[in-house]
Amino acid sequence: MTVDLRKDFVKYAKSLNAASEDNNIRTAISRAVTSYRNTVSETLERFPHTPKLAEEVQEIKSQSMADLDDLLKQAMASVERNRGKAFYAKDHQAALEIALGLIGKGKTVVKGKSMLGEELHLREYLEENGNEVWETDLGEFILQLRKERPMHILSPSVHVPREQVAEVFSKFFNKEVPPDIAEEVKVVREFMREKYFTADVGISGANVVAADTGAMVIIENEGNIRLATGAPPVHIVMVGVEKLVPTFQDAMKVAEVTWRYAQYGVPGYVNIVSGPSKTGDIEKVTTYGAHGPKEFYVIFVDNGRTEMAKEDKFSQALHCLRCGGCMYECPVFQVTAGHFGHTYMGGIGAIWTAFVSGGMEKAAPLVYSCLRCGRCVERCPMSINVPGMIGELRERIVYGKFSD
Repeated sequence: MTVDLRKDFVKYAKSLNAASEDNNIRTAISRAVTSYRNTVSETLERFPHTPKLAEEVQEIKSQSMADLDDLLKQAMASVERNRGKAFYAKDHQAALEIALGLIGKGKTVVKGKSMLGEELHLREYLEENGNEVWETDLGEFILQLRKERPMHILSPSVHVPREQVAEVFSKFFNKEVPPDIAEEVKVVREFMREKYFTADVGISGANVVAADTGAMVIIENEGNIRLATGAPPVHIVMVGVEKLVPTFQDAMKVAEVTWRYAQYGVPGYVNIVSGPSKTGDIEKVTTYGAHGPKEFYVIFVDNGRTEMAKEDKFSQALHCLRCGGCMYECPVFQVTAGHFGHTYMGGIGAIWTAFVSGGMEKAAPLVYSCLRCGRCVERCPMSINVPGMIGELRERIVYGKFSD
């Protein structure tokens, strides 16, 4: 297949060059990189067992990707056993249609941060179909108001300094909001409180899923996911199939390594959700629909992941925990933020873009932006060989070894 990549390269180059000259991006990323390095260094000193645990998680992820089909069947059966409803979405459109079928139109939806949601353009799709959708993560909420996409997978508004946040909030809330982070957080907290308790549906992702129990493990710090998934009567989890691991014990090991390399000694909250709320307080009869959601749905999304899993040279990319550490170490990301990306960012983002979110046309500019310096590999708890994969993608681009 012959693909003309010139148009995408030109557009991307303009965006990258503009970002590299943006003082706001430079200021915000510089602050973030310093904070990340200091915190992670301190955290790994406090919890020295973490690198060894990360090696164990590498093996868990490797085996999980080899057994993906069986784990998916087991997880779906577990969700059903827990009185939830499980769905499998082969591709992007199927995932959106299943979600819309569950939600309907004219509903209020509160949503937790999710890179899968960005991959699917979930909020935009639901809004186009007549729903009111609010991003409840502070960073995502800032970007919703600015009509921008995330610039980092963990800290989506990392490129926006507090001064610009104050401007955005002052305009939206129609009152003066000072460039003080505590005040900026306070005004969003007050606004979101009403949304949580009047929403019809809460949507979240999951950091890891235990196939044996159907337990969704969701890591957070703000407390927004706990409210967004606990207050509305319906909770929908949309999660990529690569998040599956065999057992609950495996899931907790993955979770600990994830939060440790995501800059947290311990997160504010670790949510474990396996079904709708329930009680057995009257005559020990289990009744579903107590204080939390009455309905619980899980949509397992493929969208190119199983094809990636079958590729020996790229399956390791599915081990990514989404800790975001590689981006803070990337020389290109440090001066351009998420402009070095499509939906997924950085060198690892180039691989994900090629397989699940944009195809080779969108991935090619990212592939040739990567310096293949290997700093991401040194930081990555999964030791993902991004430079090697980038080299393979370049070969496929040059020799046309890719398909629609």
